[in-house]
Amino acid sequence: MKEAFHYFLLNKPFGYLSQFTPETPGQLTLADLGPFPPDVYPVGRLDQDSEGLLLLSNDSLLNIKLLDPRHAHWRTYWVQVEGVPTVAALQQLRNGVDIRINKKTHHTLPARAKSLTLEAPIPERNPPIRFRANIPTTWIEISLQEGKNRQVRRMCAKVGFPVLRLLRVQIEELALGDLPVGAIKECTRSEIYALLKL
Repeated sequence: MKEAFHYFLLNKPFGYLSQFTPETPGQLTLADLGPFPPDVYPVGRLDQDSEGLLLLSNDSLLNIKLLDPRHAHWRTYWVQVEGVPTVAALQQLRNGVDIRINKKTHHTLPARAKSLTLEAPIPERNPPIRFRANIPTTWIEISLQEGKNRQVRRMCAKVGFPVLRLLRVQIEELALGDLPVGAIKECTRSEIYALLKL
């Protein structure tokens, strides 16, 4: 018997909204990547200028379990920044920094942050990031247990390393892996719940 719930992993490309309806004419949305069943929606979101792992489902319990701050799931991002972050800057990210959210100061929860040595090149973004010959770029890995608006970008800017590119690669043990950009993979309920430790 086919299960009533659907679970999809999507490698969201740059420039797409994490929703099915454009906010202004001409915007790219998840509807341009589908098709998806009509009752399926994103669980969480990625900004239009962010890429990577997006989970879609019609399981409302999953939505509650994954997004409620009391459950505190680790979300891991690969971040390309301008410059070469210092040991001190990475430690600041781990300890938490003060960022502004809705005109209020928020001290971020302790995070994981480290320089990243890529085993394989990440596919080029379309359009490419801006390139400046006199400023090196570095990939770092950041894992958070919270998801304030544009939090990773705000945190990196706070310690002096602006974000050029941002990819979510993992939520708990649910990993993007080698799923191509724009590709969709359907999973079972048991797979999703096990990998998300629910």
